[in-house]
Amino acid sequence: MAQVRPDSFLTLHYRLSGLDGAEIVNTFNDQPATLTLGQGELAPAIEARLIGLEEGCRTTLALEAGEAFGQRNPELVQKLRMSELRQMGDPNEVYSVGDVVQFPTPDGQGAFAGILRELGPVEEDWALFDFNHPLAGQALSFEIQLIGVL
Repeated sequence: MAQVRPDSFLTLHYRLSGLDGAEIVNTFNDQPATLTLGQGELAPAIEARLIGLEEGCRTTLALEAGEAFGQRNPELVQKLRMSELRQMGDPNEVYSVGDVVQFPTPDGQGAFAGILRELGPVEEDWALFDFNHPLAGQALSFEIQLIGVL
């Protein structure tokens, strides 16, 4: 049987969930996923845990808090003036707590996302954004069924 190597091309089903069982992603009821290890398609900690597994295996990996997507960084929670937000995007956009907002990178060539956590009073003109990965600091369960390994 083929074993997963650091550069393997995989066909697999997977389920990523919190320890409370709440599913985040599940391919078991749909088409399997295909990906190449080492290309950034999975978190490095998850990829490392797949190395050596054999084609056809089905297993569940318990990922410690912060292992897959890093620890939460309080410095990545930042206030931004609403006037600046309007300059970077649609000036007529109406924002709500929980919205995921795309921001341009300083060079204008890419984007990054922040989750709107809090809106200040209108007269104070600010919004609090969290730029941490949404799963940062969480313990997770990653169930996999390796269908093919090339």
